[in-house]
Order: sequence, then C-alpha cells, then structure tokens
Amino acid sequence: MVIDYLGGLFSSDMGMDLGTANCLIYIKEKGIVLREPSVVAVDRETGEVRAVGSKAKQMLGRTPANIVAARPLRNGVIADFEVTQEMIRYFIRKVHNRRSLLRPRLIIGIPSGITGVERRAVEDAARQAGAREVYLIEEPMASAMGADLPISEPHASMIVDIGGGTTEVAVISLGGMVVAKSIDVAGDELTDCIIQYFRKKYNLIVGETTAEDVKINIGSVYPLKEEKTMEVKGRDQTQGLPRTLTVSSEEIRQALMEPVRLIIDVVKSTLEETPPELAADLVDRGLVVAGGGSLLRGITDLIRKETDIPVHRAADPLSCVVLGTGKFLEELSVKGSTLIRRK
Repeated sequence: MVIDYLGGLFSSDMGMDLGTANCLIYIKEKGIVLREPSVVAVDRETGEVRAVGSKAKQMLGRTPANIVAARPLRNGVIADFEVTQEMIRYFIRKVHNRRSLLRPRLIIGIPSGITGVERRAVEDAARQAGAREVYLIEEPMASAMGADLPISEPHASMIVDIGGGTTEVAVISLGGMVVAKSIDVAGDELTDCIIQYFRKKYNLIVGETTAEDVKINIGSVYPLKEEKTMEVKGRDQTQGLPRTLTVSSEEIRQALMEPVRLIIDVVKSTLEETPPELAADLVDRGLVVAGGGSLLRGITDLIRKETDIPVHRAADPLSCVVLGTGKFLEELSVKGSTLIRRK
C-alpha cells in the first residue's frame, strides 16, 4: 500500500482506452493528454516501426510495397502482439514525464467479452511496453463512469458503447454489471459494409479512409429531414481507371442497416435479460449511448423507436472509456474495489 502510494507520487500514472480505432490516454490530475489513431506503419523487410498514430493513419492505403500500415487491434483484442507492444510503448513515452522516477501504473479498458488469454495478452503487452503495474477494467463499466452515470445507486443504469471494433452493452446497478453483452460489430464493420456496397452496386473500389469519410459525412440509420449527397472517388473494378460518382445518404443507410440491426438486436437482448425491477427503472431513466458509433446520424432515434425507452447521447461520447479509467485511477488506493480487475 505504501509502495503504491509513493509510486503514485513519483510516476505519471495513466488510464488508457486501447481502442481498435483510437487510443486515448488520461494522466492523473492532467486529464486526457493523448488521442491518436491505433495505427502502426512497419517496414516489412526489417520489422522496424516507421510511424505510429496520426502519421501512420495518413499512410493507410498509400504505402510502398516494403511498408505496411495497419491496425494491430481487431474487434477490441490484440491481433499483432509485437506491433501492439510497440504502439503502447510509443504512446507511453510520448506522454510520460521523463523526469519521473518510476514507470507508470496503467489502467486499460478492455471489452467485456474477451477471453482470459486475451486479457493476459493485453497485460503482457502493457508491461513489456513499460508499465510498472497493469489493471484491467471492462469497457462498459469504464464508459458508464465516464458518462457520469450513477452506477453505485440501487437503480439501473444502461450503457451502449459503440466503438471501433466492438459494441458493449451493459445494465449496471450497485456498482456491478447485472447484464453485459459484447459483439464484434461496430464502427469498423459499418465502414466495411460501405466498401462492399460500392463494390457490389457500382463496381467501384474505395479505400477504408474514403469509406470512413462517407460514413461520417452522409451516413445515417434513420430518415433525415434533408437527405445528403457526396462525391466519392475510387477505382473502377472493371476498367481499372479512376472514377467519381455521387451517392446519397439514403443509399448509405441501406448499406448500414445489416450491421446496425445486429447492434439493435443485442440491445434488445440485454433488455430482455434485465431483471424486472431494473427494467422498470429504464422506462423512465432510459439508456445512454457512447463511443464513436453513437455519433452516427439517427442512431438514438432508431434505438428509441425499437426499444420504446428514452435514449441519450453522452456529453463526450468519444472519451467516455478513457474518462472512466481516469476516475478509477484517481481512486486506485481503494484496493477492494470490485470494479477494477487486477490480473
């Protein structure tokens, strides 16, 4: 206890949202100090890391043959251990106070549905990247805390966190998750569906960055008061030449409906398994959506229509998980907390 306390005084302890799409870091008493894409560019021949974060994302789809820019995490878990380790090390070094006498303690948000082996991989990667001590916290709990939900009260709080690789849904009461579900359908799946839509309907090949721009600019899952259009540039699959076409938000809505339906289904499934007394609380209190996917136009309206309960978007949906890890970081001295799982 004393060692942990003194260690906290002499190191920049961190909370990390190690997301499939983005990595965010919170430092005790400083707030969010880093927000960068979870992308790494690696030299195929030497294995050397050429770029990490924003610089690496700019290389997606634009690298020469000897360099590959990719995301080392898929569906919220580590797909490439060594590259993930290098990415975590880079981010820790970027924000850590070099004058600190000790390596930092690190709290990491992880999907609720990952296995014990995957948990151990996250912890090992963080330790080898320079963390002194590693704590793992399930993302729905961290997201609910970051959204300022009253999770310690004897009433239901429901969070739907639509991230890059996973959608996390949980009903929380008295500081614990009563029902929790996690599916590998989220922002990345939505982007992939847009890529496939262009390929099948227009024979147009577009990259991940272009598809993501389409999703952000005109993507929707519920009819808009004024539908939007956008020019999309890609390569004609038949002729192999560059081509430009104009698409509407109605078309993109059709492309997105299959994965969005899976997200709606897991929300409904969670509600069906919620005990009656807690379900009654949600009739008035509703649920909160967070994560990048919650910014998709019409998502709150669609969930409200399908569940018939109020739906609210978190004040800062992109930061909920990392803010939640930060809150736990501030209270790390409370070792008996059931909300932090130390591995």
